[in-house]
Amino acid sequence: MASNNLHIGLERISESIPSVMRGARLGLLMNQASLDHQLRYSCDVLSDLFPGQLTTLFTPQHGLWGEQQANMIESSHTIHPQLGLPVHSLYSETRKPTPEMLKDIDCFVVDLQDVGTRVYTFIWTISHCLEACAEAGIPVVILDRPNPLGGDIVEGPMLDVGQESFVGRACIPMRHGLTLCELSRVVNCLMKIGAEVHVVPMSDWHRKMNWCETGRKWVWPSPNVPRPESCLVYPGMVLLEGTNLSEGRGTTMPFEVFGAPFVDPYELASKLRAYSLPGVAFLPLRFVPTFDKWKGVSCGGLLLNVTDPSTFQPVLTSVLSLAVIRSLWPNDFDWLPPPYEYETVKPPIDIIAGTARLRMAIDSLQAGESPSREAFEQLIAFDESAWKDLCRPYLIY
Repeated sequence: MASNNLHIGLERISESIPSVMRGARLGLLMNQASLDHQLRYSCDVLSDLFPGQLTTLFTPQHGLWGEQQANMIESSHTIHPQLGLPVHSLYSETRKPTPEMLKDIDCFVVDLQDVGTRVYTFIWTISHCLEACAEAGIPVVILDRPNPLGGDIVEGPMLDVGQESFVGRACIPMRHGLTLCELSRVVNCLMKIGAEVHVVPMSDWHRKMNWCETGRKWVWPSPNVPRPESCLVYPGMVLLEGTNLSEGRGTTMPFEVFGAPFVDPYELASKLRAYSLPGVAFLPLRFVPTFDKWKGVSCGGLLLNVTDPSTFQPVLTSVLSLAVIRSLWPNDFDWLPPPYEYETVKPPIDIIAGTARLRMAIDSLQAGESPSREAFEQLIAFDESAWKDLCRPYLIY
């Protein structure tokens, strides 16, 4: 049942304005999904609430309007068309605010919609902002929003030491189970940043609540997460970015459909159905991407239909999909080389997965071998209790 009382941080800030914002010159990190229930952009809400105080805007990957595609397609610095404020891109020649960008700011505000997955770059943009603000002595206020996956279920693998990159700067699991405020507090601790962080929490959000239960309208935080259903599969299907398989970019259902010209959709569906994976059904199909991998080429593949979000395991489902495809079509399947998200040496799959062990396990399969579900479950497993113990002091809900 959808909640009628859930209010996000942006909607609650007027009830209890953090003292560090009173009379302060404000900077705001936001994008096109930073909206209240009336579909007002957070920059407009804050500009009305704090007249004359909002001086500077910042944007993460994909830009202010979510126009740019992924993987080092940068956004330009610009001027907001209505407010006349400078808009600094933090996915440009820099991913960290410079002292010049911060010179007219006394308090740095963050309002972004996360998708609950380690490799989504918004949290790592925030980590750079926390570092810059800690160095400049500027307090940070984060306005909280729902984790569309809920906050009850976590999935590995955990990021291994040595696999740090812009898609993972700290050792956290792939599906972390935290809201953006909670995750920012954890990252501030794990990375020993020491920023002064204030939060404006939500009301009436519960950890078992998925997006459909929030009653909120979904607005895409990035071009290839157009639906709440995209978020459900993203923690696993994002692994395909490190392969020559299409993850559905260039279709209307990115991350929900996947495949390649060499994939027989019926054979793949038959192999995956044999694992009886929970909460998901596999639909064989063909699709033609309009851009990105296999542009203009007919691909065989599957649609992932999530039948039960509470039991669906996106990482396990995607890992087994990769393993089966590698086993069935070993001469066609391949890992992509760097660069990927500013990493020029490590294989993209390693920094996305957060470990080289997944790539090595899949490469060790013999042609036609049936991958062991138990082996791959063990490979992506991590100490969930230790992770939850670490996070507990920073939980808000």
